[in-house]
Amino acid sequence: MGNPTDDPWWFSTTDHKKIGIRYLYTAFAFLLLGGIEALILRVQLAQPNARLLSPEAYNQLFTMHGISMIFLYAQPILSGFSNYLWPLLLGSRDMAFPRLNALSYWVFLAAGLFIYSSFLVGAAPNDGWFNYVPYANREYNPGPNIDFLALGMILLGISTTVGGINFVVTTFKMRAPGMSINRMPILIWGTLTASVANIFVIPVVSLAFFLLWLDRQFGTDFFRVEAGGQPLLWQHLFWIFGHPWVYAIILPAMGMVSDALPVLCRRPLVGYTFVALATVATMAIGFGVWTHHMFVTGLPGISLSFFSGASIVIAIPSAVSVFAWIATIWTGRPVLNTAFLFFASFIVLFVIGGVSGFMTASVPVDWQLHDTYFVVAHIHYVLIGINVFPVIGAFYHWLPKMSGRLMSETLGLWNFWLMFIGMNLAFLPMHLTGLWGMPRRVYTYGESFGWNTLNMITTIGAFVFAAGVLVFLVNVFLTLRSGRRAGANPWAAGSLEWATTSPPPPYNFAVIPTVRSRYPLWEHQLRDTPHRSEPYRGLELAKGHEALKSSTLDAEPQAILPMPHASLDPVLLTLGLAVLFVALLVHGWWVALGSGLFILGVVIHWIWPRAEFGSREPPEEEAAHG
Repeated sequence: MGNPTDDPWWFSTTDHKKIGIRYLYTAFAFLLLGGIEALILRVQLAQPNARLLSPEAYNQLFTMHGISMIFLYAQPILSGFSNYLWPLLLGSRDMAFPRLNALSYWVFLAAGLFIYSSFLVGAAPNDGWFNYVPYANREYNPGPNIDFLALGMILLGISTTVGGINFVVTTFKMRAPGMSINRMPILIWGTLTASVANIFVIPVVSLAFFLLWLDRQFGTDFFRVEAGGQPLLWQHLFWIFGHPWVYAIILPAMGMVSDALPVLCRRPLVGYTFVALATVATMAIGFGVWTHHMFVTGLPGISLSFFSGASIVIAIPSAVSVFAWIATIWTGRPVLNTAFLFFASFIVLFVIGGVSGFMTASVPVDWQLHDTYFVVAHIHYVLIGINVFPVIGAFYHWLPKMSGRLMSETLGLWNFWLMFIGMNLAFLPMHLTGLWGMPRRVYTYGESFGWNTLNMITTIGAFVFAAGVLVFLVNVFLTLRSGRRAGANPWAAGSLEWATTSPPPPYNFAVIPTVRSRYPLWEHQLRDTPHRSEPYRGLELAKGHEALKSSTLDAEPQAILPMPHASLDPVLLTLGLAVLFVALLVHGWWVALGSGLFILGVVIHWIWPRAEFGSREPPEEEAAHG
């Protein structure tokens, strides 16, 4: 079979696997940048009255640390895995919109570079990743710092929104025949739920940043108190986005654990249906808890009661997943490799982070803990324990599929223990630091407060954790260079991505598989279905770059779709957007107009009808032997 997605232009590829790998590289680069910023902050806070950083430098570093970890790493790294794995998990040739998929990556890269370019002029964002007004207003922050963030976040929102649309349509219309919605892997459920949420909440925060930019540039009065604006409006708009976003950066990671852990435990996931429903329920309830970030803002008591109750109830679906994972381990035969250690430790860290979050759902407790280091400890257990640890485990589990080579288990053990010990050494003491009254976002503190020892322990833990990340990078480098060959299915897994070679061919599957159960490659062992899946026999698509369209619920074949080949439109559109946002930053209105016209021209070329884009009916004989 030919190679329909290969292209001579590195910039023009629409292959979901290449795009997924680029997401992984880029997001991990931002993780490293955010980690370096964190280490500098920890050196500043290791001892009282330190003078390594000025207050302004500290504000810029801790703001960029938060932006890097939350916006430029946590979601994009999951998008990388999902981009690479989704068509393989679904038995498809590609994502539903390959060019849109490429656009989402290039715009993400452009947004990250745009925000980080603020360091070149010494004006990095300096108001925290939450960017509260009125400090973010021009009266109190006259430099371009906040403008970089406002415009960069709008640009990043374009990437996240189009990516979310692509994931949703791919799930509903690009599944292999027979993969009904009750047979989809949990990773699909996690990313689908996060994508639906992003489609609703990203426009909200983009609007908030746009209104702030208008206040700063043209004197509008959305958030300016002296002109009758409402600073509290910013918090509502931001946290309506911010809390669903928290679940959007953990539910796909939880899905990776739900799919990989059963492989390593040699048994199907316990309570599949309950875990899938819990995934959706978590996000649904997550839309109604944003105000628990605002318990100290003077809201009416009835509002506090409602949002406190919702914040407590959301622990129930999370607990369902925890018990399912524990039952899967308990009733299985675990393979104690590095991936399993990362996934099992994730459960421990998930419980610690969940319990500390559950505490702040109580209004009186939150009044005591708000804006202290207790909250910093909680958010790091969520972001590192529930995002980074599953991601590193996922690399050990799926990198053999991506590269065809196995990672070193010896280095993997060093990697795990350094990260696990460093994580808890750094952030477990922070709970006590917060209970002893240390406020967050202070660049130094006096010796008489009694926080000296705890801050030194936290700093040591941060460097131990960083050493673990360094070992991981060494392991990846050595694996890609000279790791042992993996074979198609080194873990004897049961899902469709392991039914093809490692790494997969450009077209993923020579024929489209037919699915009859949740674990197509385990059916001969489970013997729980009278009909057998056909991973290697099915509909053959030999006419160029084609993919199968299927029905939403039962994945019945509906049409054969021609898919776009390599295209420069995504990168050209991204260049136009980048020039537009730079022009808006520096008030180059004529350049902005010209880039707008260029963007319009690229869009017209993108959507212009082409004769080869017509679909055709699948043959009546669905299963043509391949």
